[in-house]
Amino acid sequence: MEIGVPKEIKDLEFRVGLTPQGVRALVDRGHSVRVETQAGAGAGFGDEDYRSAGARIVPEADLAWDCDLVVKVKEPLPGEYGFLKTTPLLFTYLHLAAERGLTEALLRSGISAIAYETVETPDRRLPLLAPMSAIAGRLSVQFGARYLEKQQGGRGVLLGGVPGVAPGRVTILGGGVVGTEAAKMAVGLGAKVRILDVNVDRLNDLETLFGSRVELLYSSSAAIAAVVPETDLLIGAVLVTGRRAPILVGRSLVEQMPTGAVIVDVAVDQGGCIETLHPTSHSQPTYTECGVVHYGVPNMPGAVPRTSTQALENSTLPYVLSLADHGLAALDRDPALAKGLNIKDGRIEHPAVQAVFPDL
Repeated sequence: MEIGVPKEIKDLEFRVGLTPQGVRALVDRGHSVRVETQAGAGAGFGDEDYRSAGARIVPEADLAWDCDLVVKVKEPLPGEYGFLKTTPLLFTYLHLAAERGLTEALLRSGISAIAYETVETPDRRLPLLAPMSAIAGRLSVQFGARYLEKQQGGRGVLLGGVPGVAPGRVTILGGGVVGTEAAKMAVGLGAKVRILDVNVDRLNDLETLFGSRVELLYSSSAAIAAVVPETDLLIGAVLVTGRRAPILVGRSLVEQMPTGAVIVDVAVDQGGCIETLHPTSHSQPTYTECGVVHYGVPNMPGAVPRTSTQALENSTLPYVLSLADHGLAALDRDPALAKGLNIKDGRIEHPAVQAVFPDL
């Protein structure tokens, strides 16, 4: 099979679908790989690294897309929709619940599109979402701490405080991978941390992990309304697989937050769970509304592309190898991979995406 790796075109997105090591694994199994020139440069992988691994470097994106299987990181943007008809199989993050235009373009193209974020194991783990969720969770606190600085528009709070001065207050909505990793970072900085989640079993697991270092609350509208107004850094970490994230914090509640507080919504790529937050970009990451700094970059792990690319490939490569060896028949061999199928033959295949777009 011929596998294509185009260069990502999302704003300041420097991750790449395969590293030279991943290319070598495919070539060693008899496959050929086309990599668009400079596709890996932002992550520290040069064209010569890919050539040495056995890839063919191609000068234009259309040559990387004109393959049996295209492996990417981020969802195709409108400038790439014309390429969709040139490849039968796409493997990447899609987040279709928040992307009607992309969903329609995929349906028109006739492509089969497998989404990293809906590959799901029998025990309900999301193995291809987890590594980027872990990185985004950690970055949410790193960026949140930065934008709390007065020079960045924040209220001038040091999350860890100092002796004699109270630490910053961090509220995390959701106790999954993102929320857990965010809490690890916030606790490590010395902040006062709360996690809210609707899953009591998960709260019990978090108590085992954090003990008394984190306040754990059952998530309800009343509980959220009680803690958000006294929060310095609010992190949205809500996930409903394949669906839009529910709005948990409305505008009226954001208006009650301290002036210069910061919101980082990691759920923004699934629509976001904060009413006042909309997607931003790495080049323009924040805006201020209701006196609160909002950070809504949907591809946060792109800020650390070398780490992110390697972490992602550690999880995706076995699936890439299976698709290269068997094509769509790989889905019959692996129920987890089958759950990743979102679009095929002009039809929406994933039930959660069907529920979002019943008219398509």
